[in-house]
Amino acid sequence: YGADAVYAGVAQYSLRARENDFNEQKLIDAINYAHSLDKKIYLTMNIFPHNRKVKGFTQMLEKVAGMKPDGLIMADPGMIMVAREKHPELEIHLSTQANTINWQTVKFWQNIGLKRIILSRELRIDEIKEIKQHVPDMELESFVHGAICIAYSGRCLLSNYFNHRDANQGTCTNACRWEYKVYEGPGEETADASYYIEESERPGNLMPIDEDEHGTYIMNAKDLSAIKILKEMREAGIDSFKVEGRTKSIYYLSVITRAYRLALDAVESGQPITKTVADEVYAVANRGYVTGFLERNPLAEGQNYEQSHSQYQTRAFLGLVKEWDNFDNMALISVRGRFEIGDVAEIVDKDKVNQFKIEKIKDGDGRDLQIAHPGGIDVKLNLPEAPGAFSILRKVLAV
Repeated sequence: YGADAVYAGVAQYSLRARENDFNEQKLIDAINYAHSLDKKIYLTMNIFPHNRKVKGFTQMLEKVAGMKPDGLIMADPGMIMVAREKHPELEIHLSTQANTINWQTVKFWQNIGLKRIILSRELRIDEIKEIKQHVPDMELESFVHGAICIAYSGRCLLSNYFNHRDANQGTCTNACRWEYKVYEGPGEETADASYYIEESERPGNLMPIDEDEHGTYIMNAKDLSAIKILKEMREAGIDSFKVEGRTKSIYYLSVITRAYRLALDAVESGQPITKTVADEVYAVANRGYVTGFLERNPLAEGQNYEQSHSQYQTRAFLGLVKEWDNFDNMALISVRGRFEIGDVAEIVDKDKVNQFKIEKIKDGDGRDLQIAHPGGIDVKLNLPEAPGAFSILRKVLAV
């Protein structure tokens, strides 16, 4: 869908510990596949390891170097030192987890031998521009789309406190997104008023808090979307634009990557980003969008105090196209979402979006169906034309 590079987490040693299916052989296969397409792939080993993980980290580093990825994303200074000493040929990118926010820090990492700095998400565009002016020969990377952490670039202990799952070891449960109710305790008529929060899945477990914030979702940051300011970011000196992919679906990543590819191509050619392209970010689930800190500190505007589910989504994922039959203009669909006769749907691939009305659904035995449900059964569906490679089926929602 247009990415120049992808990144994959090394199990146990990256912040992609959740839902990470990559073993050593799959990492090798991924590297070979990306290189066969003349694309780059970076492997992430960006945890801050405790003592018990240092030996294993070093051993895995040896294996990863032999896989010959295009770069390694790291954060811990000690582990970076080991990588530079033992594998000087390995290109190292500094993770956003290292919280780089000024040009002097960039110079330090440049002297260590790093190739690229993935900047902290807390920077404004003018600060990025100043960093580039001081260190013009260092590659800079910035996140442009995805979730925004309630803590400083991921350094949060909420998940560890609630579930003993450490965000800094890659197992964050996103406790900041959960639903909370606020209760007022004894002393509410005095200066000693106390307040408690109750998480919806833990009824009766009242946790004291020191603030009197009235609202249900007290730490629910809106999502980052910088698609409308890519030109300003490019002019400030950003060399690589990063879409967050952790725990995201195939549909989410395909649609968002495609949108940013089209937007960047427009920027590079001096053309405006069309509304159609910019609005594609609303085709996926989101909590509302802000530009993070890139334009200004969003303050209260950066939080959604009302709900954590998506209100603004204009499309829903229905399935993946597996096969196409030219004879009857029917496609075999791996169903991921419910759809029925009469729904307005779209087939999306890298090059186009084709809207049509669903008029015919058949099961594997050729019987007509009124409704298709997810659950492991493929169906055949009428399409207006032959789909492209890796095409996605989605539904137009009534919004």
